[in-house]
Amino acid sequence: MADVHPEHAQLQADRIYLGWQYVLLHPDPGPPPKRPSPVAEETTAPTEPDPELLRRERLQEDLLNRPVKIFRGFMAALAVLLLVAGIMGYIGWSFVIIGLIATGGVAGICSYALLQGDRAVRHRVLEQQVKRDKVQQERDKELFQLQEEHAARYREWQETKDRHEQQMTWYAVAVPDEIDRVDVAGGTLPGWSALITLLGATRLYSGGHLTVLDLSEGAIATDLIELARRGGDDPLVWVLPVDLPRLDLGATLKPEAFADVLAHVVSVSEEDRTDLSFDHAILERVLEVLGEPERRSSRRESEDQPDANEEGSGRDHVGVTIAQVNAALRALAQVGDPRDDIRFGLISAAQLEKLSMLFGRGVSDQVVIKRAWALESQLRKLENLGTESVRLPPARLRVVSMDRQAGVFGNRVLGTYIATALTHILRQSPASDRPWYHTIIVAGADKLRGDVLDRLMDACETSRTGLVLTYRSLTPTVRERLGRGHAAVAFMRLGNAEDARVASEHVGTEHRLELAQLTETIGATLSGLNGAYTSTIADEHQEQPSESRHEDLREDIAESTAWGRTVDKIGETERVLQRSREFLVEPHQLQQLPTTAVIVTDATAEGRRVRLADANPAILAFPKTTLGELEEVREAVLSLAPDSDPDEPPPNLGPPPPRLDWRNKRP
Repeated sequence: MADVHPEHAQLQADRIYLGWQYVLLHPDPGPPPKRPSPVAEETTAPTEPDPELLRRERLQEDLLNRPVKIFRGFMAALAVLLLVAGIMGYIGWSFVIIGLIATGGVAGICSYALLQGDRAVRHRVLEQQVKRDKVQQERDKELFQLQEEHAARYREWQETKDRHEQQMTWYAVAVPDEIDRVDVAGGTLPGWSALITLLGATRLYSGGHLTVLDLSEGAIATDLIELARRGGDDPLVWVLPVDLPRLDLGATLKPEAFADVLAHVVSVSEEDRTDLSFDHAILERVLEVLGEPERRSSRRESEDQPDANEEGSGRDHVGVTIAQVNAALRALAQVGDPRDDIRFGLISAAQLEKLSMLFGRGVSDQVVIKRAWALESQLRKLENLGTESVRLPPARLRVVSMDRQAGVFGNRVLGTYIATALTHILRQSPASDRPWYHTIIVAGADKLRGDVLDRLMDACETSRTGLVLTYRSLTPTVRERLGRGHAAVAFMRLGNAEDARVASEHVGTEHRLELAQLTETIGATLSGLNGAYTSTIADEHQEQPSESRHEDLREDIAESTAWGRTVDKIGETERVLQRSREFLVEPHQLQQLPTTAVIVTDATAEGRRVRLADANPAILAFPKTTLGELEEVREAVLSLAPDSDPDEPPPNLGPPPPRLDWRNKRP
């Protein structure tokens, strides 16, 4: 059998792990073959003639010889009578002698006949004994052959049993890094938590960086954060809108890009609005007015320091805050008293004059007034953005989440801003030499507009940044983009009947998948998520070495995640729950999927693959879990033909994995 144990395989940076597939390459052979045994009465062959058989034969011979015995007795009696008569003189001796000779001869003939009958009885008994001995010998020979066959069958059964007990039962389900994106449709918050924990842990372990934008308001990355801390990393966590003043995302964008970001933020409440050019033009002109003093100051600084031509100079950045933009928009919309904004230093009198002349004297255009008012009403939710920026250390895990106590609409505005700002940052970044080195996970991506998603997808594909999008429901916007391009699609539990129908048509109802009992049992133990994020940037961050630094990924998952703690006595549980069932990909089955069950579909050179996986990260700690994929292990097992050289070493799946070091940039 191939050497496919987990310690002989390692996480590969060019694979994205989405779960574990339960397959038994060697089925259970059942009970051992029964040993053949002879009948109890035939176990010992008699060495003496059978007394019962001898008695029956003698009884039969006696019945047959009874007339002869009677006639012989009559002859003997007649001879005695003749002798007595001769002695007494009644009969002459000549006659007596003749009579004695006659009766004696007849009696002798009868005795000889009786003797022959006795010999015949013994002969028949002996023949029966010989026949029985032959039958017993035949039976012994057959029993010996059956025992030899049983020994061969038992050896085969033992080999099959050993292969069954020693085989791997959980195989990694991964997609290659040629996949640009992973779309996760459906699922519950615990299911998303398991999938993101597994995917994020394997990405970080492979030496990559991870950014999580959690729009689900369910704190689904808490296990991943705890796992990163246990591994020695110091993740950064923003909880919006509380941490909005300390979020400097987008501060280095150019005015055109910043105007585009703000225009998309404003459109979050206008799902039917696709033309953002008018809002973009207003914001771009406002930013030009607000940025003129800074550009003049930048020019003066460049004249004093002619060598200051770095990319991060002031002339390339916005240099204005959202509060200044809102003050300018209020001036355009003729809302409030602009003297208050001048007094607070948000705008200057010269800027107010330019704004009043920007779209005509007195801002008589009612369209501009209406749009400026709409822009200001939306951007007020971002007014504190970056006002208290702090210096943060580099981190390989960054989590931006929305506080569930905040308003739903406000969270959509914040989520749209983060996604759009990330898009522009990716567009300005060079393409990575290593795909998926930086991975972005957007949980609850169905809360974003379609055009925002399109731009984010294109930016990630161009910069070779990995992207994972999770959708709670299959809205028309999601259906148009599900699996578009070179993307893998993963389906989790779909509660809505229409969503389940669309998913079954996408996968194909002809596929028969195997679901492990362990997936159904453990998945039902966690009904929800009760945790919440804790901000890590409330105070100025200082990079300090972690007090707890573990280097074993399997041990960390088993001890620091809710899934690992739920699986009590992992080895025993896995050994007991080895049953599985098959099901067809039908809508009602997709509505009853376990919490962590994931149906993964992706395109390969051989065609589209459909696999059922369990995203439970605790399975990685099982003793019969391998990091190799099912196809690799099956090929390695089948390569050992029965006639192969027994001295040839078995194939394996690579060298032992290195110890986990979360802060190491390379795998």
